[in-house]
Amino acid sequence: MASNQIRKILVINTGSSSIKYQLFDMTDQQVLAHGLIERIGEAKSRLKHYNDAAGGEAQVQEIDIPNHEFGMRKVVQLLDAGEDGKPSSPVQGVGHRVVHGGEAFHGATLLGEKDIAAIESYIPLAPLHNAAHVIGIRAAEAHFPGVPQVAVFDTAYHQTIPAYAYRYAVPKQYYEDLRVRKYGFHGTSHQYVVREAAKHLGKPMSSINAISIHLGNGCSMAAIANGKSIDTSMGLAPLEGLIMGTRCGDVDAALHGYLLANKHESKLETIEDVDKMLVKGSGLKGLTGTNDMRDVLRMKAEGNEDAALAVDMYAYRIKKYIGSYYAVLGGKLDAIIFTAGVGENVSIIRELSLANMEALGIVVEAKENDVANQKDDPVVEFQADNSAVKLLVIPTNEELEIAMQTVQVLESTKLY
Repeated sequence: MASNQIRKILVINTGSSSIKYQLFDMTDQQVLAHGLIERIGEAKSRLKHYNDAAGGEAQVQEIDIPNHEFGMRKVVQLLDAGEDGKPSSPVQGVGHRVVHGGEAFHGATLLGEKDIAAIESYIPLAPLHNAAHVIGIRAAEAHFPGVPQVAVFDTAYHQTIPAYAYRYAVPKQYYEDLRVRKYGFHGTSHQYVVREAAKHLGKPMSSINAISIHLGNGCSMAAIANGKSIDTSMGLAPLEGLIMGTRCGDVDAALHGYLLANKHESKLETIEDVDKMLVKGSGLKGLTGTNDMRDVLRMKAEGNEDAALAVDMYAYRIKKYIGSYYAVLGGKLDAIIFTAGVGENVSIIRELSLANMEALGIVVEAKENDVANQKDDPVVEFQADNSAVKLLVIPTNEELEIAMQTVQVLESTKLY
């Protein structure tokens, strides 16, 4: 079935108290509408909707949205609904972002009851995310009856990582009984920017070697060999690896026990307290009091020593992973890719992360790096002429990647 026959794809990212959505026309990959519902279940929920096709301003409503099912009903009404409450221009497929697919899902999947049950089984590994995703899937099934529902997993792209890279050196029974291993996240983003890099370099996806660096409030890196992920910085949960906005990244595993053994000083009474601190009170926020890199850089410019240290730590961690992945790739590296909010927009982080790597063939052109985020090009290069490795800034588009993978699933199953 030709891809231009599948036009309307709705992409949904359901959070514990939110629904984020985009409606695509896949004939030209244009966004027709997008929006966000926040504070679901609270007294004053907030709905912001944009009709991109009409170029209209945001419609903002503050109304009571008691649950996700009601919220999805509002989304349906806003997507050019007719009198019967159904879209007048039918959605042909719904693509859902799902954070954790464990070892069960290696790619985008047309959802049936067994698949939804499998997603539910991974709730203990991603309690806030997967539970919300299942609620979103059920709500979409109710309001788009008969429309295929497809799940695209953050973890799926990393299922090509070999066992020697994903296993932890803990007793085997924890892997067999509890599936304790590295899974990795941000896979949809890494896959999108690597594909864009391959197109930019005129290489097939199956031949590109790259290091992908996703720096937002959450941060992760991936080593890519022949277009496939062979290692990544996040682990069992989205906590391991780089320093993030509120997450600690790599720490000694002994830290948990030490803090609990010293409750009087740490003010942490339970393992849940420790987890909450590492997930929501660490990273840039723990070091400086704010999780926003823009604020950290402003504080650094004003002479704040904590902010200066945080920036150095943040970039140093990235540099360590670049060196590690360079070795893993055997020195055969086509490109280093920076993406997401910090990666795309903060030139000083790119500069510090790549400094003093000339011996590896990684050389920054300072002027190009400084203006990279000011260019409208889909891919911006900022390497020096004598750099053996291409240095790229590529804006991520996880929603489009989900829409494209949804189309691929619908075509492969011949539903259209």
